[in-house]
Amino acid sequence: MKNYNILTLLTVTAFLFFGFTAPLPVSASSAPEAEQAEPEKGPNRGRILRDGDFAVELAIFETGVPPEFRVWVTDVGMPVSPDKVDFSVQLTRLGNVIDDIKFRVQSDFLRGDLEIYEPHSFVVTIVAKYQGQTHRWEYDNFEGRTQIAPDVASAMEIETDIVGPVTLHQTIPAYGRLSLPANATHNIAARFDGVIKTLLVQQGDVVKQGQVLMTVESNESLKPYQITSPSDGIISEQYANIGEPTGGKVLLRLTNTAQFLAKLAIYPQDYTKIKVGTPVTIKVEGDDRQLKGKIEFIEQKVRDDQAKLVWVTLPNTNSSLVEGSFVNADIEVATIQVAVAVKKVGLQGFRDFTVVYAKVGEQYEVRMLELGREDSQWIEVLGGIELGTAYVTENSYIIKADIDKSGASHDH
Repeated sequence: MKNYNILTLLTVTAFLFFGFTAPLPVSASSAPEAEQAEPEKGPNRGRILRDGDFAVELAIFETGVPPEFRVWVTDVGMPVSPDKVDFSVQLTRLGNVIDDIKFRVQSDFLRGDLEIYEPHSFVVTIVAKYQGQTHRWEYDNFEGRTQIAPDVASAMEIETDIVGPVTLHQTIPAYGRLSLPANATHNIAARFDGVIKTLLVQQGDVVKQGQVLMTVESNESLKPYQITSPSDGIISEQYANIGEPTGGKVLLRLTNTAQFLAKLAIYPQDYTKIKVGTPVTIKVEGDDRQLKGKIEFIEQKVRDDQAKLVWVTLPNTNSSLVEGSFVNADIEVATIQVAVAVKKVGLQGFRDFTVVYAKVGEQYEVRMLELGREDSQWIEVLGGIELGTAYVTENSYIIKADIDKSGASHDH
């Protein structure tokens, strides 16, 4: 098992980003590891273990059955009847998880009574009793495992989380634009025709409800009267000036920008998934904020592209929203409680499996996952990792790169 110093960080970084493939420097608390010879294999593709003239072949068999141990025994090169041998295997997994495997006779071999679940990464301890003698072997059978010191893991910004229950928020994407509500614009005209005597605002001014905008001298009474603002807003258009007759025309246009409508397009395959009150998360182009709202109205007509428009009201809290801006949205269509879930950012590929890397102390090891439902951030786990397990989330690719470089094989 490797224990990296800070040079590892530099070398792994170079490998990941520049394709540098020089060997990683290794430091260990004991003598440097020697390159191990390939273990001797038997006729059943299992590992041969010898003690003098006595030998066993231990193989993981998985053709048509879940992976299980099978054992063939010889003495002085001759087959030994399996009923003459008392045989047991103990697997010590990461975190000191122990699997004790007993064996029964089947045909000319011994068959283990437990499934050898993934990962096949453990210390193997074997005891065989034959003709009054006890034979014992122990060896490491590690795969998908590495060791990284805490200071190096911190420097690499490797982050972890704990496997636990999660609420999934499943969404569908939608796109649209910002519009002003129908009641956002007011056309301001004189109630009685006359001449504008004072004009107290101009285009671009922000005004409050009830604020005096201008005075007009009536043509009939020759008395001045005031025109006030019907709401808060901005003078978005100015069509008249002091001294001009009102002439029954629009003098000012007032626009209230306190709220906007996000009008989102929903296509036929998603019609049945939406309803009034459905939560929506919206991002406006050019704005990093996530805005929250709910569907308040569903138009009962479709556009030429068969999309329905749904409306979501957004408060313009910092006056940053602009009419016509493009928006994208996630419409929540299901909320699901799941008992076990992991963050999708931590997922990696290992052999034919999707995995995360469990963390135990300074060691990291693959956990092959059976996956279920998901949302944008989380994915349900149906099997392969236990509740409460620490696992790598951010920068899990560093663990993958290190394990891939180690070249540990899947030894059966």
